[in-house]
Amino acid sequence: MTAEGTLAGRTLLITGAARGLGAATARLAAARGARLSLVGLEPDELERVATECGPDAAFFEADITDPDALEAAVAGTRERFGGLDAVLANAGIAVSGMVRSLPPGAFEKVVEVNLIGAYRTVRACLPALIERRGYVLGVASIAAAAHPPGMASYAASKAGVEGFLNATRQEVEHLGVDVGVAYFPWLATDLVSGGDEHPAFAFFRSQLRSPFGKTYPVEIAAEALARGLERRSKRVAVPGWVRAALLARGVLNQFAERDARQWGAELDRRYQEELRERGEAATRPIGAGGEAVAEADAVRARR
Repeated sequence: MTAEGTLAGRTLLITGAARGLGAATARLAAARGARLSLVGLEPDELERVATECGPDAAFFEADITDPDALEAAVAGTRERFGGLDAVLANAGIAVSGMVRSLPPGAFEKVVEVNLIGAYRTVRACLPALIERRGYVLGVASIAAAAHPPGMASYAASKAGVEGFLNATRQEVEHLGVDVGVAYFPWLATDLVSGGDEHPAFAFFRSQLRSPFGKTYPVEIAAEALARGLERRSKRVAVPGWVRAALLARGVLNQFAERDARQWGAELDRRYQEELRERGEAATRPIGAGGEAVAEADAVRARR
């Protein structure tokens, strides 16, 4: 890929492409002439998005925690399009709950998908990206910089994604590969709406000060990602206050901890109550994408 320019004719692999931010970015990239490899767990949804994106879109069902499945998706992409110019490591999940009440497996699954999955995605794509002096863009979150209660697994995984990508940038720069990190607040996706169905999570969100509790249209993030892919940006962050928060992350966390002292105990009580009432269902990955991950795990367990 050129240092900065168009997506036209460039091959882009997107994980978590079946819905939400991944699907929205795929549609924008297709409109700008990109050739698309859509990777995820929901083949029907992937096929729908691929159809919307046009004839230069292919899809591959793959679990990003499965190295063999990722390797097959990358191989299929290279076979279909002749190479790979960029990867958007977007797939991610979340669970709702406090560290002391979440089953270890629930916490670890978030880290496995969000962090280890991002690593495995980038690792599988790197040989092809090096061939074309390509670009890696990974989706972290404002949670990489601000670490609220009830989201320890998500914050830890996204902070890990940020660190992984920042280190990788320095490792592959001499090979002509650029690496960027994207940061967003709450977006109107299935993941966030699924979280809001949990009473304790909804209470937590209601306690956040503006603008931290606001939900933004997914389109603003998709537009930022498409622009970042075109420019091979080191950092992608919208709205504007997110960029300021990243620069002042130490102060941000001090204020966040101050506020959480007022309602943290109540949040803990609500999570405990939800766990008693709903049992294991309260600790499953949230949203439709999270349900797809849980179903994939259940299928593997039955084999």
